[in-house]
Amino acid sequence: ASFGPRRGCVSSSLAAGCFRTPHTGWWARPPVCCRAMGKFRLLNLVKPCMCVLPEVSTPDRKIPFREKILWTAISLFVFLVCCQIPLYGIATNKSADPFYWMRVILASNRGTLMELGISPIVTSGMVMQLLAGSKIIEVDQSLKEDRVLFQGAQKLFGMLITLGEAVAYVVSGMYGDVKDLGAGNAILIILQLFVAGMLVIVLDELLQKGYGLGSGISLFIATNICENI
Repeated sequence: ASFGPRRGCVSSSLAAGCFRTPHTGWWARPPVCCRAMGKFRLLNLVKPCMCVLPEVSTPDRKIPFREKILWTAISLFVFLVCCQIPLYGIATNKSADPFYWMRVILASNRGTLMELGISPIVTSGMVMQLLAGSKIIEVDQSLKEDRVLFQGAQKLFGMLITLGEAVAYVVSGMYGDVKDLGAGNAILIILQLFVAGMLVIVLDELLQKGYGLGSGISLFIATNICENI
């Protein structure tokens, strides 16, 4: 009996991008990382930005339960403090809140640093999962490099959404007419919202990396509900 590859299969194997191993003589497909090197991927655009993105390092030891409770309490304390600090430079606006019924779900407080709440994180996560599920972005979750790039892309997209929402809030007159606010106050409000959004992203990553208990999104929503009650 012949255990080698059939001649009729050689052409189809070459077309599929397979190579012949020197020891066994069988045709095999190259690894996923080698096949991905020959074509362009959207995730590769994130590599130059990975060095500047804020990141919480993965713990190299098992975090004790008491330490997890401590980090969770610190994260919730920072979130609650930001919910009580008003934005500097805004004009008093007595009009109705258009996002009143959504603020409980988004864990946001009007006129404070937590104006945007968790909306950038939720939006970026949903969009990235949709792109990955529809194969618009090729991600191999079995590869550590792809997982790191995907998380970095989701974080970068969340930062862009935070900046876009901050600009939209100011331009739309949420805090008063831009002409009355002035360019300096408008830029300052956008900067405050962006920094607060970055803080929420880092706190959520801190809890998800195993330093705290549960997910930051669910904890912030539950905390906001308890605060309103």
